[in-house]
Amino acid sequence: MWSTDREALRQVFYAAWRHFREHAPLNGVETLIVEALLAHPEYQGLFADASSSPATAAQTASDVNPFLHLGLHIAVAEQIATDRPPGVVSQWRRLEGLWPDGHRARHAMMECLEETLWEAQRQGVAPDDTAYLERLRATPKGRSQK
Repeated sequence: MWSTDREALRQVFYAAWRHFREHAPLNGVETLIVEALLAHPEYQGLFADASSSPATAAQTASDVNPFLHLGLHIAVAEQIATDRPPGVVSQWRRLEGLWPDGHRARHAMMECLEETLWEAQRQGVAPDDTAYLERLRATPKGRSQK
């Protein structure tokens, strides 16, 4: 799921939720979006109406951007499915063993990914897979227990 058109990307989220609610077939990325939304009922109402303002959906009461949050869920799901970067699946299994709730394990991975992406963006470089894997290995030490 890649595009430089933020609005087009956001419409994919709205369409996925609409297809799910209408019991229409979902494509690959729509399935990942719906899985993430099902794990986050607090966001579901934001995606019920594609004509609603994206700015409204972009900020929730918790000050979490739901597009970013759900996008990180999708990125982590794709990493686990492909073991990319190599070694991420073993870290996933270790984290999943720490928390019986796979959702919490994914959130721990998302925190590491978000930090890695932020650092890369700040430095104007590609994300550092080695640094990301090191952050995962260090989890849960020093990480919040959401």
